[in-house]
Amino acid sequence: MRITLIHNPGAGSQSEADAQKLMKLLEEAEHEVRYQSVKEDSWDKALEEPADLVVVAGGDGTVSRVAKRMVGRGIPVAPLPAGTANNISRTLGLVDRPWEELVRGWENARRVKLDVGIAEGPWGERYFVEGVGAGLFACLLGSSDPARKLAALKRPDERVAYALELLKERVLDCAPVEMKATLDGKDISGRYLLFETLNILYVGPNLFLAPDSQPGDGSFDVVLVTEGERDRLKNYLLTWQTNRERISVLPSHRGKHLRIEANGFELHIDDELWPEQGDTSVPGEGVIDIRIGGAAVEFLAPDAKKR
Repeated sequence: MRITLIHNPGAGSQSEADAQKLMKLLEEAEHEVRYQSVKEDSWDKALEEPADLVVVAGGDGTVSRVAKRMVGRGIPVAPLPAGTANNISRTLGLVDRPWEELVRGWENARRVKLDVGIAEGPWGERYFVEGVGAGLFACLLGSSDPARKLAALKRPDERVAYALELLKERVLDCAPVEMKATLDGKDISGRYLLFETLNILYVGPNLFLAPDSQPGDGSFDVVLVTEGERDRLKNYLLTWQTNRERISVLPSHRGKHLRIEANGFELHIDDELWPEQGDTSVPGEGVIDIRIGGAAVEFLAPDAKKR
């Protein structure tokens, strides 16, 4: 196959030296490979070249950026998880499997359609793959000191553990956000510590918040935790790892169309914060329209090798 390989040498424990190892792995599988690092300017131009498959060696940020550019192209995407959380790859069942196994499985892999959501607001229109939300996670994204410490940690498992500890600390003092919102026409307004619109099973440091999520079903999950449920959220963060895949104990709703009236609070769209810190060019108020609008990308998901 003709493969465009998009590599993030800064993801997880990856480095520039891993590029040659990746190329060798794919070429030994008799693929024709075009390599592109996301560290280079205009890296996305490589996606315009003819290809049968786009392979992404990186974390959630890299996979989602590629997926959003592949909407409507008809070319499948194959992640090789190499990031910190790998929530997208984990949703697809690709984590903790050797890359050699995934590469060998591409020929007969299932094609899994993953919806790409649309978030329209004062910034214009953006795609999202993971989710959109306000409250706890947006609060964490807006903190510069933790971001510097996270970047200094070398091992992905250390980064996930540190991010989880930060969430446990922030849940104690994170200010609730006043939300005026409707989901499929139903009023869900309130004061929320956590307000997350999720398109996949996992969020943040592998938190399993959307157990009913089905990739490609045309709906998303909205997880809501009110100010009065702070202890419930704190307990969830403290205990959820004792049974990683247990049914979420946090209130959630399923829907296709979310409408929010923003009043100056911070919002994250995947891993990008709005309004961006220090950016006064875009108003922090206005109507935000979040929907599943028919945009989707196909991912290759090889079945796990039987042991």
